[in-house]
Amino acid sequence: MDWGNIIENALRAGVSREAAVFAIAAMGLNVHFGFTGLLNFGQVGFMAIGAYGVGIGITYYGWHPATALIVGVLGCVILALLLGLPALRLRADYLAIVTIAASEIIRTVFRSVSLRDFSGGSNGINGFASGFYYFNPFDPQQEYGIAPFRFFGNQLWVILTGWAIVAIVTLMTFALMRAPWGRVVRSIREDEDAARALGKNAYGYKVQSLIIGGVMGGLAGMVLSIGSQTVQPDAYSPPITFFLYTVLILGGLGRVWTPIVGSIIFWMLLSLTDNFLREAVDNRFLGIDNIMDGVQVGQVRFMLVGAGLAMLMIFRPQGLFGNKQEMALEL
Repeated sequence: MDWGNIIENALRAGVSREAAVFAIAAMGLNVHFGFTGLLNFGQVGFMAIGAYGVGIGITYYGWHPATALIVGVLGCVILALLLGLPALRLRADYLAIVTIAASEIIRTVFRSVSLRDFSGGSNGINGFASGFYYFNPFDPQQEYGIAPFRFFGNQLWVILTGWAIVAIVTLMTFALMRAPWGRVVRSIREDEDAARALGKNAYGYKVQSLIIGGVMGGLAGMVLSIGSQTVQPDAYSPPITFFLYTVLILGGLGRVWTPIVGSIIFWMLLSLTDNFLREAVDNRFLGIDNIMDGVQVGQVRFMLVGAGLAMLMIFRPQGLFGNKQEMALEL
């Protein structure tokens, strides 16, 4: 068993591009669910809109990357309005149904054959991020950093950009929640009728919250697509939203920085279990090779992480760093 390699890969996963992407998207969900009490099951739809906004704008219209980014953000705002204006007047479960259905509609539309010349169909859009890497100050062929955090130039550029966006989104969320706006959305989460009785337009605040969290999801999708230089429709399937909820619950609800910690821990755990099980199968450690093979490792690791999350919900339902009162939502 190469324990050094197992631990090194887990540490690398904790600061990877994927960890930054999930942190950004989970912070958007935290604005929705943790602070406002909105049950959004379609955050991956906002990620897809942001990613395709950048990919389509650069590939088919030749826009500057900054222009494509703005268009992707505007697309997320429009999606939030289309979903929120009718659904937020109803009960919370209706918003959940609408958002998860919308995310699947978006994925299906983008992968349809009839839109192949616009969105690339099931093949997606590839090789559109050269403008982003033009500003890369690092040599793509050289490794930077110290073990275990060593990355090639392009990888490091994407990772630094992703975590810089995490820092910006964190500061923005902190400022919003310290402002009167944040106090109002928290009061809506706790008791919407009481907030209305005090003269607050609860519906308007919920729409604003859906827009802000949706834009964060769109930024996460942009980072994911630029880092891989591709936008594939099946990369934005509904399970991604539930992974984001896992990240959010793992770190803790209703605190600005906990989705970041949750994302780091989530990806470290996935890497740790995956590499441990593969090493165990290859080296016949404790007879694990008699129970599973290398193909089954991918499924078993999610089973183990899911079992750990279930234990966490039993013994610490507020998450590792959350406040238990934040979980006491009135349904």
